[in-house]
Amino acid sequence: MTEEPRPTTTGIGRVLVVVYAILALAATGRSGYQIGTKFAEAPVAYTLSALAAVVYIVATVALVRRGRGAYRTALVAIGFELLGVLVVGTLSLIDPVLFPDDTVWSRFGQGYLFIPLVLPVLGLLWLRRVRRSLDAQVAA
Repeated sequence: MTEEPRPTTTGIGRVLVVVYAILALAATGRSGYQIGTKFAEAPVAYTLSALAAVVYIVATVALVRRGRGAYRTALVAIGFELLGVLVVGTLSLIDPVLFPDDTVWSRFGQGYLFIPLVLPVLGLLWLRRVRRSLDAQVAA
């Protein structure tokens, strides 16, 4: 039985993993601080930041792992991330009162240089490339 390649060990895959890991750390630290010190001020915003942190952690781990299961997990996590950024970003612009304090995804990730908006698009494009590689292995 041959071992499946890990496409995230080189090139743009490695960059994606590093950026996801940095965002996971940043979102975890931010949400942990917010929840621990001022949760009552904006519980929805801080809970969403914690959810974003979990999504980034899951995506990072899934991108590093091998196999179809890891691929599917990454696809779901990154798809959810994109949906979250779009929904929270839109709501935070339409009705800022919903989010009295920023989340990672507020205003499409403006507080994080819009990386939360761009990253899932790049991640999904990367996974599309990985999928082709997995399909080619099965056909061989």
